[in-house]
Amino acid sequence: MDVGLFTQDGLVMVLRWIHFFAGVAWIGHLYYFNFVQGAFMPEVDATVKNNVFAKLVPRAMWWFRWGAMFTFLSGLIMLLIAGKDLGGDFMKTPYGIFIYTGALMGILMFLNVWLIIWPIQRGLINNGAAALSGGTPDASFTARAPKAALASRTNTLFSIPLLFFMAAARHMPLTIPEDFNPGLVLAVVTAIILGLELNAIKGKLGPMTTVKGVIHCGIGLLVVLYAVIEVLV
Repeated sequence: MDVGLFTQDGLVMVLRWIHFFAGVAWIGHLYYFNFVQGAFMPEVDATVKNNVFAKLVPRAMWWFRWGAMFTFLSGLIMLLIAGKDLGGDFMKTPYGIFIYTGALMGILMFLNVWLIIWPIQRGLINNGAAALSGGTPDASFTARAPKAALASRTNTLFSIPLLFFMAAARHMPLTIPEDFNPGLVLAVVTAIILGLELNAIKGKLGPMTTVKGVIHCGIGLLVVLYAVIEVLV
């Protein structure tokens, strides 16, 4: 008896399920931090903030960072399988173009989590615990908190078009000419996304300061990227 689960398609389905499950945990906590906790913290006193950082944030950050890790790993394996199956034509398909656009943002989001957000949040967690126990918080992490906030806001910005393009890869039609060369469209898409990532590392919040602002910016980025793809393909 053939068991579909033990075929390559079955493996990809399991990977996709892991990708969805981990992605919900990751993006769900990203939205919690940006839409809920971020609005709550300025309204409470220092004792409540220290308790939040010492007791609540560690639990949320565990799901947040490991959700990011397993989303990234499962997605990477699926990309390798798809690339092997499609060979050199991978980027000449609607699936390849849309997946590349979403995956590039997803990879940068993953790096933001592990290289920027988590190291700073870990220090803020330790500061909260130190304050509650009568110790001395490390002021350097407090000073670096805006950097984590900018990376987190950028991840929220990226997440909106990312979800669109991941769904578009399987469900959005895109007419590809027979002589299509993907170089230009990929270069423009990459430049836009990397420019925003550079801002996440060295720039400012700007219109992403508010929840409404980051949502509007995310929708705007989606429209720009989709228009670039449609015009240049």
